[in-house]
Amino acid sequence: MIYIESKKRKLEKIKEEYPNAVILDITSNSETRYAKILSPFYPHGNIPIPFTDGLKATCVEAVWQGLKVFENAGVDFATFKNDTMRDLKRTVRKYGMPKGHSKGAYSKELLGYFEARMLIYLPTYKWVLDNVPEVHHVIERIKAQSKIQDIVLLDYNTNIDFRDISKPLSHAGLVKLYIDGKYPNGIEGYQPMTQEEMDAKKIREKEFKKELKRKVKVRKSVQNKIPFEE
Repeated sequence: MIYIESKKRKLEKIKEEYPNAVILDITSNSETRYAKILSPFYPHGNIPIPFTDGLKATCVEAVWQGLKVFENAGVDFATFKNDTMRDLKRTVRKYGMPKGHSKGAYSKELLGYFEARMLIYLPTYKWVLDNVPEVHHVIERIKAQSKIQDIVLLDYNTNIDFRDISKPLSHAGLVKLYIDGKYPNGIEGYQPMTQEEMDAKKIREKEFKKELKRKVKVRKSVQNKIPFEE
């Protein structure tokens, strides 16, 4: 089974909750290169930019950020070439309020946030999972190991539902979807989560965390029990 947890949490706590799991940090700050290459910030190079024939970008995040259109700035071609894994974010403070994502580097058509997530971010990340041999090999290793052992993927974002646009999306969640064979193909049939669905999601997440804590408590109780106490 594959689980997603926040990299910001203390590692000891995560190990307590998943005592027999392999814990893999797949963020851009991972100390393990074979895990780091799953980060959207990793500069694999030659990544096709959706709706833009012939133009490539260094990484998934470069595509996502470069196609953003703001009040005071349009598509940023320099971002497409950024291979440093740094300074990729284009902020409201610097460029003004976002207007949307350009549907291609040369288009005047703007996509809303959900449309851009479904038509730009998800297909671009999937392209990397499908087409970069080194990345695909790591995915296959995680998939095989998850059949015999729990895997915890660490990410800064933990929103694993691509329909939930109230929070940034976890790329670790996309890895899980890909391995589980549930990665979406296009936007058809999908709508953003309603408020009711998001509320229900929060309840499920709280219940899951509560159950994890209960299991930790039970394990500690068993470990601390004095033999032959009765």
